[in-house]
Amino acid sequence: MTTQAKHRVIAIEEHYYDKELAALFTGLDGRTGGKLRERLEDLDALRLKEMDEAGVDVQVLSHGAPATQKLDAQTAVRVARAVNDRLRKTIDTHPDRFAGFAVLPTADPKAAADELARSVNELGFKGAMIHGLTGGEQFIDDQRFWPIFERAQALDVPIYLHPAIPHPAIIDTYLKPYHEKFPGLLNAGWGFTIETATAGIRMVLSGVFDKYPNLKVILGHLGETLPYLVWRIDHALSRPGNAPNRFRDTLCKNFYVTTSGFFSDPAMLCCMQEMGIDHILFAVDWPFVDSSKLGTQWMERIALSAEDKAKVLHGNSERLLKM
Repeated sequence: MTTQAKHRVIAIEEHYYDKELAALFTGLDGRTGGKLRERLEDLDALRLKEMDEAGVDVQVLSHGAPATQKLDAQTAVRVARAVNDRLRKTIDTHPDRFAGFAVLPTADPKAAADELARSVNELGFKGAMIHGLTGGEQFIDDQRFWPIFERAQALDVPIYLHPAIPHPAIIDTYLKPYHEKFPGLLNAGWGFTIETATAGIRMVLSGVFDKYPNLKVILGHLGETLPYLVWRIDHALSRPGNAPNRFRDTLCKNFYVTTSGFFSDPAMLCCMQEMGIDHILFAVDWPFVDSSKLGTQWMERIALSAEDKAKVLHGNSERLLKM
């Protein structure tokens, strides 16, 4: 618990690596090594020590990007099941400290929907996390993936849309040559935002929320800029010539955002004003943020009421994830 407010703290975007799955990463996805790799693979002493030091009571564990999204269908189905089974065993070692989001074999949407159901009903997971483009090419809003969202609504669990490194054409057109000198542009510096904000917009415009009105989607990093742009996007899409849509209403009703890797007072204020405090959940983005203390200490000092802090730190997650 935090040292001042004594709230329970649930952090819901906290990553790890499964060795079998991470060994399949190639190219830019496979370059993570050194101390960061060690931290991702640690699911015991180091992780728990840092949680204790920061006052984090529970981590909801999710695999690091791109998880199973770039695997072929046959491999993804097999690997996803094994990864989820191993994550359940990890959670069982510290059931009061860990919970989990499933990885899904999105290259086979029906199998992904079935794996989501198995992960929730048999393994007790809180939902699933999907990383970037399936096969490195296809956004998740495509109707072939809608069986996943149908199942998520039926199970009443959220789908967390997490970034992956952008499509090579985006890198070449928008980020080259600066990404060579500033590799952070490929991920949290800008590339992740391009990828995931676009995915969020496409989800709203696809009509999936008309078909599944109770579907819940989580975006990290305080919404990947969408809360700050929602008025302008909604206004632009309401002009003559656009198909009928309810962009702002849908984003603010069906989406939730987390604080992962984004501990900014003005950004939080904007999210509160646009999304509402009930749609904001605490996360650190461990271990990609240097210390979980950055998140918990920020939450201690930020000018929120005790009631609102309780909602962000644990109440909203308890309600959304049934914890």
